[in-house]
Amino acid sequence: MSSPVTHENHGSAHFSLIGWLFLYQMVTPGVDGGDNSTLSLDIGNTPQSDAYLIILPSHGGRVRIDDKGYIVGAPELAAEVSATSTSIDLGDKLKTYLQNGVREYVVWRVFDRAIDWFVLRGDHYEPLKSGTDGIYRSEVFPGLWLDAAALIARDMATVARVAQQGTASPEHAAFVAQLKK
Repeated sequence: MSSPVTHENHGSAHFSLIGWLFLYQMVTPGVDGGDNSTLSLDIGNTPQSDAYLIILPSHGGRVRIDDKGYIVGAPELAAEVSATSTSIDLGDKLKTYLQNGVREYVVWRVFDRAIDWFVLRGDHYEPLKSGTDGIYRSEVFPGLWLDAAALIARDMATVARVAQQGTASPEHAAFVAQLKK
């Protein structure tokens, strides 16, 4: 049986995180996502991230889906809602994702009311900087935009509006065209 989690500190935040990622996946053919699925990264490392996005193998993605339905390889983006697990999410899990080449890693530190977004650069992660408007813009998934302050405040109308602005951007249109090739 898994560890108990509360609605306020994990369940609701997790639901909001999934909603944001779903808005992107819904309008980006060739991109899929999920939550709490086992990721087979390497021997001994099979984490279950709270959420992830992948580019499907049929559209040039790096993972494969094995005959049992498991994701084998590193998703392009992994995300965690971190309430009581911050030391794990920013410790062992971060190292595991780094060693296995997860290209972007998002950690929502619920108690700290903060979001950390890391981008893989060579052999290390660097924090992704938000724009002067406070919006994070994914480097791996063009058009995946996040108003972190709105997500933290659970202002999902603003999260959705910003997400829709991202998927209406020329960068997203170019990415969709690339995925269709």
